Amino acid sequence: MKTMIKMFVLTAIAITMFIVGCTKDELNNGKLKVRMTDAPADFTEVNIDLKEVQVHYANNNGWMTLNTNAGIYNLLDLQNDVSVVIANPQNLPVGKITQMRLILGLQNSVTTTDSTIYPLKLSSQDETGLKIVTPFNILTNKTAEILIDFDAEKSVVVEGDTSFRLKPVIKIKNVNYQ
Repeated sequence: MKTMIKMFVLTAIAITMFIVGCTKDELNNGKLKVRMTDAPADFTEVNIDLKEVQVHYANNNGWMTLNTNAGIYNLLDLQNDVSVVIANPQNLPVGKITQMRLILGLQNSVTTTDSTIYPLKLSSQDETGLKIVTPFNILTNKTAEILIDFDAEKSVVVEGDTSFRLKPVIKIKNVNYQ
């Protein structure tokens, strides 16, 4: 009988420690989901080659790469309240995020209204990314859903007759917690 009681007590302690351990991990994590949309523009297509979405915490000097849906996105497909998920929800430490950035590849282009396709030149965005400085928080057991508004009309600058450069105008349109 004493052996059964000891086994019962040890099992109860083990289960309690397991539950407390799980709860502690859950209390230190939240999730982040990033969507992107666009305002109207006077082009047929404005394509960006998205490689990574990264965030920077207030107390950390490094960048953290999110679970990015890499690919080429036509920003003009993202008008009139249409958006696309560019970073799927993933567990992140609770804390304040001070910056976000989009890392672009080299396959960026713009198509004019006469159906001519031009490369979209980048300054240093392919190396340093498109930075968005708008602080928000990762909260315990919540998913922060960020909607980025990438304004293609203001972001594409004509340089001469046949040269286009990306000078991004991006802002966080809203942050919702679920």
